[in-house]
Amino acid sequence: MLAVQEIEKFSEEFETKTPQEIIQWAVDTFWPEIAMSSSFQTQSMPLLRMVTHIKHDLPIFFLDTGYHFWETLMFREKIASEWKINVIDLYRDTRWDVFARQNVRSLPLDDPNLCCYLHKVQPMQKALKDVKAWISGIRRDQTSMRANAKILELQGNGLLKINPLLNWKKADIQSYVEEYNLPAHPLYEKGYKSVGCAPCTIAIGVHDDERAGRWAGRGKVECGLHTDMFRKKDIADVQNEFQMDVMKVE
Repeated sequence: MLAVQEIEKFSEEFETKTPQEIIQWAVDTFWPEIAMSSSFQTQSMPLLRMVTHIKHDLPIFFLDTGYHFWETLMFREKIASEWKINVIDLYRDTRWDVFARQNVRSLPLDDPNLCCYLHKVQPMQKALKDVKAWISGIRRDQTSMRANAKILELQGNGLLKINPLLNWKKADIQSYVEEYNLPAHPLYEKGYKSVGCAPCTIAIGVHDDERAGRWAGRGKVECGLHTDMFRKKDIADVQNEFQMDVMKVE
């Protein structure tokens, strides 16, 4: 287990390292207790390629929320099959099934924070309990919340979050995609530059910010995986943040 001082030292050193060097260090240090998460959108492909070329069988977590575009699910299947990678689908806790089904249409619109917590945050928290390191694809140029992130971020439960692409820009992603002729999400050319769940994603203009189509007009820019919400332990810890009254989970 790395000490806090070691993590801070490595994180500073990695500011001048390539994503591949950071990934290689992560695999060498934490294998087999390491996993990556991916949304399988166009901007996710560079990191997915890097990671699977360094450690082909590294687990790739995909959050199957039940709200994805059909195109996203088909693209995920296509990449998993053609690249022969170890994709593991994550689903909401079955304890929420009745509530979620009763509110399947209204939940993403009336309370997107709660929806994200049930379908993304909780499943990822559960999956990551079995690993020591989590490779994430966030970049500082994506949102204001990510602007101050560090390449290595120690979570309260001891999990180390690793962000190899943190210093990359949109242009770096595009350059890498072109260099390796990486496949694009089927909706990319239709104006969906950042693809999330269907109820919370719209097409955007050519010159709009790439994440402008996510939760448009709702004052929300993050699903919760990369915010303080992820560090909450259970629904009671975040209930005050939600607009809806929800049933207790025993």
